[in-house]
Amino acid sequence: MFVGTLTLDLLLGDIRSLKQKRAAVRPIVSEVRRRFEVAAAEVGHLELYRRTELGVAVVAADAGHCRHVLEAVERMVADRPEIEVLSAHPHVRSDEDDPLPTGGRDG
Repeated sequence: MFVGTLTLDLLLGDIRSLKQKRAAVRPIVSEVRRRFEVAAAEVGHLELYRRTELGVAVVAADAGHCRHVLEAVERMVADRPEIEVLSAHPHVRSDEDDPLPTGGRDG
C-alpha cells in the first residue's frame, strides 16, 4: 500500500475578505475531491485573505498511481487562471517505510 500526499501553497486572485476566500477555495477543494477521489482540505494560511495551503492525500496499491494522481491534481489547480501555485510538495510513502506507531494492538 502506498500513500501519496501533496501540499500546494497558493496565491489567490482579487480576494478582500475571508468570506471571499472561502467562496473561492471551497469549490476548488470540492472539485479535487470529486474528480480525483482523494481526500482534500484547506490546511494552512487560514487567517490570510489571498493565500491558502491545500493538502491532498491518495491511497493506492502502487506508487506510480499515487504520483500520477498527485501530478494531475497539481495540473488541474495550476490551470485555474485565478490561482498562482507558489509551491507544490508531493510525497509518496510505502506502508513498509519506517512505520509510525499507531497505538493499536499491533503497534
